[in-house]
Amino acid sequence: MPKTRFVDVRRFESIDSTNRYLLDEARAGAPEGVVAVADHQTAGRGRLGRTWEAPPGANLLVSMLLRPAIGSGERHLATTTVALAALDAIGVVDPSAAREISIKWPNDLVERSGRKLAGILAESDLVSVGAAEGLPPPVVVGIGINVNWPATDADLPPELLGLAVSLRQIVGDPVDRDALLHAFLRSLESRVVDLDSLEGRARLAEELASRCSTIGTRVRVDLSDGSFEGTATGISPDGHLVVATGEATRTVVAGDVVHVRPGL
Repeated sequence: MPKTRFVDVRRFESIDSTNRYLLDEARAGAPEGVVAVADHQTAGRGRLGRTWEAPPGANLLVSMLLRPAIGSGERHLATTTVALAALDAIGVVDPSAAREISIKWPNDLVERSGRKLAGILAESDLVSVGAAEGLPPPVVVGIGINVNWPATDADLPPELLGLAVSLRQIVGDPVDRDALLHAFLRSLESRVVDLDSLEGRARLAEELASRCSTIGTRVRVDLSDGSFEGTATGISPDGHLVVATGEATRTVVAGDVVHVRPGL
């Protein structure tokens, strides 16, 4: 594997949360580049407090410790960086499979019918040993990719039927998790440098727009103080979702975005 900043890869048979582990390491002053990989998470987390769990050894559950030189209003682009690197890695494993997958803003990878392949969660801690020493604040980004589970839809519990899919199902054969991980970290090395410059962040937002299946769809945006519906028309230069409501155009900085199917 070519040398990258992501050489300190720590593997766990079972852990509560790879994100939690790296946040604790960051508070103790760990440098950028530490990676935590688990066969199983007992308390995996998603956005808005949702859980993420999979059978042991089936999927890729990995978190990375980053320290990008960005402001608090731009840290969401760390999620974009990881999503794009994951799409790159899937393209290495199977180029035709990669063409079936897109980004559902802000943090999911989905296949053509909308079934979820992966979820991404970025968390930061502004109070850490590293911050006190003048290092950029840490951002921990975790991704869970359904690699080999479910093998078929029959493996899914009823509540996930039609909602989840694995890379194995898309490719048609079992996928080597380590090969996917190595391809992912190689791509992440080349992409994470874009977080540190204005031009690089603009490139990330532009590529997000080109790979985002949310654009052009009818969406409902759930915010802490209510919700609204409209049509997603694009991605702003800083990576936020632009939604036309018919009365105005709104830029969504953070929120839960639901693709609204016709007739619903």
